[in-house]
Order: sequence, then C-alpha cells, then structure tokens
Amino acid sequence: MDTALVRARALFDEGIGHFEAGRLESARAAFEAALALAPGRASVLANLGVTLYRLRRWQDAVPILAQAVAADPGNADAWFALGLSHEAQARWADAADALERGLELSAHRPELWLACGQCQANAGRPDAALHAFDRVLALDPQSAAAWSARGGVLRELGRLDEAAACFERAIALGADAELHGYFLAATRGSASPAAPPRTYVETLFDQYSADFEAHLVEQLHYRGHEWLLQPLIGAGQHYRCVLDLGCGTGLCGRLVAPHAREVHGVDLSAAMLERARELQIYRALHHEDLLAFLDRTDLRADLVLAADVFIYVGALEAVFPAVRRVLAPGGCFAFTVEAAPDTEDYRLLPSLRYAHSEAYIRRLAATCGFAVRALRRAPLRKNLSEPLDALYAYLEVPAQ
Repeated sequence: MDTALVRARALFDEGIGHFEAGRLESARAAFEAALALAPGRASVLANLGVTLYRLRRWQDAVPILAQAVAADPGNADAWFALGLSHEAQARWADAADALERGLELSAHRPELWLACGQCQANAGRPDAALHAFDRVLALDPQSAAAWSARGGVLRELGRLDEAAACFERAIALGADAELHGYFLAATRGSASPAAPPRTYVETLFDQYSADFEAHLVEQLHYRGHEWLLQPLIGAGQHYRCVLDLGCGTGLCGRLVAPHAREVHGVDLSAAMLERARELQIYRALHHEDLLAFLDRTDLRADLVLAADVFIYVGALEAVFPAVRRVLAPGGCFAFTVEAAPDTEDYRLLPSLRYAHSEAYIRRLAATCGFAVRALRRAPLRKNLSEPLDALYAYLEVPAQ
C-alpha cells in the first residue's frame, strides 16, 4: 500500500480523535497534514472544513467546504457547515442555498431549518423563509424562535393580523415579552410604547453595520443626512463642537467634520462605532444610550445633530431638555423625524419605526425654550419604491 496514503489515513484518524475531544487546533493541523498527503480526498476536506467552521475561521472554511461538497455532494454536514460559514459572513443567499442542499439530505433538523429561514428572509426571499419556518414548526410546534421569525416576515409583507398571531404565540411559548410586546404594538396598532427595547435597537444595528450604508444609501436612496446638513455647512460656517447623536457609521460626521473643530459621536451599537472610528474624524466616540450620555456629559456643543435617529427613540419629552442642557447659547439642534398626523404626538409604525407630528415637535420646542429656526417637510428616502417624507427641524437656543 502507498505509504503516503497510510500516513494520511493515520493523520485523518488522529484528527478525528482530536476533534471528538474538542482539541480543534490539533484536529485542524492533523487534517491539513492528511490533505497534503492525499489531495482532494472528500472526507478529509469535509472534516477540515467543519473544523475550520468550528474554529470560527469562516473565510478559510468556505473554499475547503466548497471542494468537499463538489467531491461528495451527499455530505449533509459539509453543506451545513458551508451554509453556516456563509451566514456568519452575512452572505445570506449563499448561506440559504447551501443549507437547503443539506436539508434535502437530512431534513429532520429544526435548528437548521430555522437558520435557513432567517437567511432566506435576510436575502429578500420571504416565501422561501416562510416555507422554512413552517418546516421548523412541523418538527417542533413549540419553537418560540420560529413563531417569532415567522411573524417578522409576515409583518414585513404587511400581513399584520397573521404576524400578530405569531408574536402572541411566541410570547405564550416563553419568548421575550417586552420585545414581542413591542412587535405586537406595531402590528396591532395599539397604544405605542414610549420607547423600543434597548436590546432590539442595539442588536438591529450591530447586525446591520456591515451593510448599513450600502442598504440605506444605495438601495433606499437615503439622503436625509445630506439634506439635513445642507443649510448648516455652507461657506464660512464653522462650529467649535458638534455632537452627532446616533452617529452610526459616520454619515453626518464626514460631512460636518470639515466645518468643525471637533466632532463627538454617540451610538448604541458598538459595531456601528467601529465603522465610524475607521473614518478618524471624531474626537471621541461613545457607546451609550443617547439620553444617558446627554444626562451625564459635560460637553457644550454649538451644534447637535440627530439624523434618522428619533425613529428608534419614541417619546422625546426627556430628550429635548437634555439636548437643551448641552447646547451653548446660540447653538442649533438639527434633526429629522418621520411625519405623523398632528392628531397624535408619536406613533409606532408597522415598520418598527416611530413617526412624530409637527405639533408635537413645536410643543416640545416651546416648552424647552427653543426657537424654531425652520421646520420643513421633504423626502427622506424610498419606502417600497415610493418617496417617504420627513420633517427637518432646526431649533435654536436663544443667544444671551
């Protein structure tokens, strides 16, 4: 027998032993050594790829696992590891396709149907996502996560009564009552909660950070940050200190920085702040709830910005006086809100975003001692291919 193949087999068995004992680095080294002696061997490729996936080396795992499933298309575990490696890198369509191939071979895996459905939803394939969630529930009717995920897709499709029923079922099965109560308020049209759960906003934007600008600016044609700042950054306009609330990846910061001595950013998402830090335009970035930051900071700003932020805040009664405290005399508070009817102060929409009325903004401004420099309605971005209007507000602190 070929001595190289004998040695490869011994190394493969050694790798299996390490893998089963949880010694993943040792397993990786053994499988790589075996592969060097027996290139293209499907079993070695599959086990190496799965090991790399378990080591969270997803980028390295993908080409190895692609070779493995090409050599042996019947290896469900390799397909699953390939799909989950794509999922970890937010390659939603590739992830869903690979998971589906694995589930064709091994269908009794509710946790993988759930992952597949979530990837299908993220890839913009709602019908395929609903099919996957239904497969989960056929195998495990008590899956609160599947009921919740199914409700999320139905909400985005505008099937609000069906979505609400799913959220109610998820709550009954032990899902987070605060979070799902928020979802229910958006779908049932009941009384709007004063604020979203912090975990919802933080998780949403941590997951969204990698694709945030491409999705918001390129797909939704968002220009709110540009239109908000347009009257504030003309020739000769300069600011001592700018505070960028909900700064995200720095869309406002990069526009205002050339007109400011220093810019400070605040955001609830650590992942968003990492993207903003790469711009090297902020004096400081603060990972904090904006109201908590405003209440504790000793900054004195002459411009406070909040572009497309209050849609994830809700009630603004505490925010306005907190901003008023940090603004220097003559300073400006500039922000956008989605427009609600004047018959109500604010409303939680089925999109899970809040809208605020002009009457509400004017009343809070007057109560907190702001003068309204301008309050105008203009497009913000596209919503289902239609322009979505917003209110652009510019409030001033009277100069002393």
